[in-house]
Amino acid sequence: MNLLSPFGVLWGGVSRLRNALYDRGILASHPLGARTISIGNLTAGGTGKTPIVALTAAILSDAGEKVCILSRGYARKDPKARVLVSDGKVILADAATAGDEPFELAERLLGRGVVVIADANRVAAAEWAHAYFGITAFVLDDAFQHRCAKRDVDIVCIDATNPWGGGRMLPAGRLREPISSLIRADAVVITRTEQSQNVSEIEARVRGVSREIGLFRSENRFSGMVRLDDLRQGDQDETVEMKPESFPEPFAFCGLGNPDSFFRQLSAAGFRLTGSETFPDHHCYSIDNVRAIERKAVASGAACLLTTAKDAVKLLNIEFSMPCYVMLLEVALPEIEKFRRLVVRRSVP
Repeated sequence: MNLLSPFGVLWGGVSRLRNALYDRGILASHPLGARTISIGNLTAGGTGKTPIVALTAAILSDAGEKVCILSRGYARKDPKARVLVSDGKVILADAATAGDEPFELAERLLGRGVVVIADANRVAAAEWAHAYFGITAFVLDDAFQHRCAKRDVDIVCIDATNPWGGGRMLPAGRLREPISSLIRADAVVITRTEQSQNVSEIEARVRGVSREIGLFRSENRFSGMVRLDDLRQGDQDETVEMKPESFPEPFAFCGLGNPDSFFRQLSAAGFRLTGSETFPDHHCYSIDNVRAIERKAVASGAACLLTTAKDAVKLLNIEFSMPCYVMLLEVALPEIEKFRRLVVRRSVP
């Protein structure tokens, strides 16, 4: 028996009550004054959401919108502060101040004119962004449960490698709210489908909640590699050709909600890892952490290190004694045109 199950039952009851209050209008959802797309999760931990947020913002930008991403900025220095991470032209905060995901999004979208703001109060942040930047479209990062901000499209990401978080509510499992809450979603993106054999079962479970939900499958792919040293110098375009045979005996490390998916993807791409090390999601690295990683890597016979872009933004101020490469990730949606129509159409679905 899971000793945390009673707390999960309590969490589920509170979640249902809160949703009922919003559904009945007792708690208010506030419009942000522009087309608003929410990208969120049903479970805690990594679901491959960040690439979908970046893709959505890029689609809106390409459609001529002045886009702003609003994020809580989890695990940043001051969670109550409003931080302008990027004005769309330059990055104005570091990862510790902005939070790793807002900083990563700002880097991914630099040059596209996408404003990135970290603020727990997304309604107030949206009003501020309107006044200063003339925003015409908002993308809410990790906002399925953030119902005080009204949205035109609700998109939920479900990780194909662990779709239901053990089937239990927090803290007994990883579900933030019951699976039945998907009734609020306009669309579900099933991520990391290249690593799963049960995608059809996940789709059937979603269809069991509502047959009106749009379904999309996405795959994560490595688009290349970049030296951490080049990132540190601002040369993120200095990519390295991704030939696994040119990187014998690598040691991988990361701090993600789903670290195993990263290691599996490396193996599938042809990298023969000598070992790996994991840290908690959103981990803030210290010099001692890096030295410990290097010791384990050397002991395993590794010649270099591999990590993720999300981790790299928190490693820029630490010097490594062995080569460290950052794996660049891109997302592929086979039904990209259908997704584009969902994101850019003017009428509320």
